[in-house]
Amino acid sequence: MAIVAGVDFGTLSVRVTLVHSERGPAGTASAEYPLHRRREDPDYATQSHADQMQALQQATRAVLEQTGIPGEDVAAIALDTTGSSVIPVDGQLQPLDEYYLWCDHRAKSEAEEITERAHAAGLEAIEWCGGVYSHEWGFAKLLHWLRHNPEKHEAFATALEHCDMVAATLCGVKSVEDLKRSACAMGHKWLWNPRWGGFPSEEFLASVDPLLAGVRKKMGGQFLTSEHIAGYLSEEWAARLGLRAGIPIPVGAFDAHWDAIGAHVREGDVVNVVGTSTCIIAMAKQASLVPGVCGVVPGSVHPDYTGIEAGLSATGDIFEAIARRAGTTVAALSQGLDSYRAGQTGLLRLSWDNGDRTVLVNPELGGVTLGWNLLHTAQDELFAAIEGTAFHTRIILERMAEYGVRVDRVINAGGIPQRNEVLNHVYANVLNKPVLVPAGVPTSLGSGIFALLAAKIYPTIEAAQEQVCLPLRTVAPDPVAASVYERLYKHYRDLYFALGRRDASAIALGGVMPALRAIAAEARS
Repeated sequence: MAIVAGVDFGTLSVRVTLVHSERGPAGTASAEYPLHRRREDPDYATQSHADQMQALQQATRAVLEQTGIPGEDVAAIALDTTGSSVIPVDGQLQPLDEYYLWCDHRAKSEAEEITERAHAAGLEAIEWCGGVYSHEWGFAKLLHWLRHNPEKHEAFATALEHCDMVAATLCGVKSVEDLKRSACAMGHKWLWNPRWGGFPSEEFLASVDPLLAGVRKKMGGQFLTSEHIAGYLSEEWAARLGLRAGIPIPVGAFDAHWDAIGAHVREGDVVNVVGTSTCIIAMAKQASLVPGVCGVVPGSVHPDYTGIEAGLSATGDIFEAIARRAGTTVAALSQGLDSYRAGQTGLLRLSWDNGDRTVLVNPELGGVTLGWNLLHTAQDELFAAIEGTAFHTRIILERMAEYGVRVDRVINAGGIPQRNEVLNHVYANVLNKPVLVPAGVPTSLGSGIFALLAAKIYPTIEAAQEQVCLPLRTVAPDPVAASVYERLYKHYRDLYFALGRRDASAIALGGVMPALRAIAAEARS
């Protein structure tokens, strides 16, 4: 028997879960940190490394106190984070600025320049991330920072992903050469792959902008999957967290990838990690490239499989925005949604409020809702938004399946499926597939599984999953609702590609509004 700690850094808080090697989660605690936004610049989103580490200290001590488990008994600690969340640091790995958080979208022009130059140069790496480099990713954010902080160039030593920065801090790493970098983070967000010798060439990066000249050399350290050890907990941080110094810390990864592990993902599963945004995660022994999908990276989810990542740029954030505009909360607005029937609102909502992550990879898009009348309410819009995110998820799953990714089972993980049963039923009906939901929140349980491996409690991920993962319950599709959504989906799909692509061919859309009205009238009757 053993106890380990799994840590999950989310957008607004950090969660620490103590995991018993035979009984699963023993207790969890969380602590919040501020997200820095600017009203005059809606693309701006940063966070302080110091704030996050203070919250980690608070949450760790809270879960130890809550469970009564002595810190000396914790055998390992593992962590996942948001991504791509990028921080520039100096030669001692001290922050030169705040994190460009995953939802910071200031680097749109930089991403377009990287994409254009990559295609002009015939860069293989661009095809491995769906053909488009995203404004949410590392090189775009770093280039934006370099362009806007010339006074800090001399001090700049390297840039770190959030998961690598936290691990380095906890282990007391003070130099670029001693860094252990996450293959998950580097592969999905930084064009890195051993297939072409790591990063794109110096010549390519300098051709995008001379400010990137020399950056390739600065991105040093070892690049490893998460069965490897990043280091051992330092005396300083052991004292702060209330844990034992010297316990192992495995190489970290992104939250959604480890959330999939915690949700008991296996080959043939697709895991929707539904939170502020949605990350859609699959893994396969053999995987081909998928146009418009964020990344196909060996070892990113499970060291023995190729990880496939896609997703929506906003999900819970959309629900929150609807409630905020209505002067209420999502919880209050959700009361009574279980009485809504498929298509009854007459609204069709495209979930582009924060741009499109997959499959269009277009940050310039905005939310679209068709079918408004004078009697519609905020609750109607919330239900339509749930339907819209489900339709968007179906677009992604169909694209993945088209290129050979197995979609045998769909698992709804993340925090929202635990709080919103209506969402689970809508997704099952829209996808016309059973949706599996963990019996509890699996967030940070994936971190616990990798901590168990680091502590040598289990020899494989599968062995740990069998012992500590939460059971899955099934939400079956309703045939009547599924048939309604099949009709609506045809219109959604037409609108998605017609409005979302600048080069879209002209199509007739005059039948959409009458169809919405007819379907709504049928639902109400």
